[in-house]
Amino acid sequence: MTAMDLIPCGKVVKPHGLKGELCIAWHAGSPLILDQLARLYLRLPGSRARLFRPLAWREHQKMVLVMLERISGRDQAEKWRGAEILVSAKDLPPAEDDEVYLYQLMDCRVFLQDSSYLGVLRGFVSQKGGEVWRILTPLGREVLFPAQDHFILKLDPANKEVIIDPPEGLLEIYLQD
Repeated sequence: MTAMDLIPCGKVVKPHGLKGELCIAWHAGSPLILDQLARLYLRLPGSRARLFRPLAWREHQKMVLVMLERISGRDQAEKWRGAEILVSAKDLPPAEDDEVYLYQLMDCRVFLQDSSYLGVLRGFVSQKGGEVWRILTPLGREVLFPAQDHFILKLDPANKEVIIDPPEGLLEIYLQD
């Protein structure tokens, strides 16, 4: 398993309780996908990813609490504070016909409705109001785009292209000198 095969899905915020639950900020869509995953990977900064089997999960105050095999007790859970939660791309269930996984959009070229090139999709940020895409322009400027359905005209991960119609005035904020 290479690091390239692993997709970031969340981050361990802190331990929860005394039994070893991990409190996770989950940013990969619905946590219901955890019901279908037989394994997760945890990676601390500067370390290799380690494999764990999820035993149980539940939602709690806008976070996800996860119990993993081989992590029992608060002290063991504390060691994973700040770890990235990763999933293998091959472990993900197939996306529905009209859906794509965020990792499939990474590095897509982003075009505007008039076919003009805006930049490359370099990352995603989860916000309370939804998802925000980080688009890097050819001049090195970052555009933070609110990824709402009515602003996204076309997703074509197979050809690594996305077409958007950003809200009025958004590009002027980021692209003016």
